[in-house]
Amino acid sequence: MGESSNVDLDSEPTENELSLEAENIALAEEKWNAEEDELHLHSEMDKKQDSWSWMKEKKYSAMFKEIEHKLQGVLGTGKFEWVDRRVFDQVFDQRTLLAVYKLMQQGHIDTLDWPIARGKEAHVFHATTPNGVAAVKIFHTSNAVFKGLMQYIEGDPRFGGLRRRHHELVNIWVRKEHRNMMRMSKHGLRVPEPHALFRNVLVMDYLGDSEGPSPRLRDVEVEDPGPVFDELLNWLRICWHEADLVHADFSEYNILWHQGEPRIIDVGQSVTKAHPSAEEFLVRDVTRLVEWAQRQGVEVDLAESMANVLY
Repeated sequence: MGESSNVDLDSEPTENELSLEAENIALAEEKWNAEEDELHLHSEMDKKQDSWSWMKEKKYSAMFKEIEHKLQGVLGTGKFEWVDRRVFDQVFDQRTLLAVYKLMQQGHIDTLDWPIARGKEAHVFHATTPNGVAAVKIFHTSNAVFKGLMQYIEGDPRFGGLRRRHHELVNIWVRKEHRNMMRMSKHGLRVPEPHALFRNVLVMDYLGDSEGPSPRLRDVEVEDPGPVFDELLNWLRICWHEADLVHADFSEYNILWHQGEPRIIDVGQSVTKAHPSAEEFLVRDVTRLVEWAQRQGVEVDLAESMANVLY
């Protein structure tokens, strides 16, 4: 598991969760350690470097030339007008490029085609893989990114003993999202299926078509919002009672409308019921859902909805 092998990521992980996570990480680690030791690829990562000077080194230059043609979608030839070199400069630092390189070596990614979405914490890219299309979520590694997310980490038993070096925190956050998606999917909750992860890079289902990603719930007009509200409220109930999790950022911004059905995304901040703020987060999630439904003209009551989730 590398740097974070001693971290207890879950108070009671199932054998299946542990097996799947170990398998995914092992696939990324395989055949890499020997090369990494030989080339000392990470020996200078924690030292301040000038821009892209490290790329001039022979070992890194050869690596980048090997995969450069597979990154054209983030080097200025993508579908959207904001796809340009600035995206590459913002997202692909040394650690990230090496992580993508590793996942490409292992066959999890063939090409990165174009950005799907961008945010403060991560960029998401459309990717082509040997098994079809996928979404690749790359978490930013700048120190400022995760300051606002500490409320979802402090008190979560899955983060006991976590060291606070920033790149370790980012790596753990990726594993947290991976674990949350596996657990939610296990209980029949509609979320993207995770396929692989390494360090700050997560490969998962792509929700969309060849023209672009599925729209957010906020950006569509739902013909009959009542049943959608019921489905989403039931999602929160199952997540709470069966998966023992709370989404903690449930809103129309984090729900995609995919093939006529809602799919929930961005579950990295989801916490277990053992988190001291879990109930507060649950109330917030239900409140946001009720507010969305009311804006759609659905007659729903917050107290009744909350009771339906809790009891």
